[in-house]
Amino acid sequence: MGGIGIWQLLIVLLIIILLFGGKKLRTLGSDLGSALRGFKKEMSDGETPSVEKKDADFTDTKTEQKDKTNT
Repeated sequence: MGGIGIWQLLIVLLIIILLFGGKKLRTLGSDLGSALRGFKKEMSDGETPSVEKKDADFTDTKTEQKDKTNT
């Protein structure tokens, strides 16, 4: 008791099909599939970065140039 049985799931599925229609659900499924494929592709591309990232350079170049000219 308290668990969801197969009959409850079938009734919920039937209500969803009646509300949205078969064509709308098919379109929704294909959109979801393409979104998942894109997500997986981006995740696998993230493991091998194609762009080299540099750390920020926080040195003050004007101060360094003044120090070089004063010496």
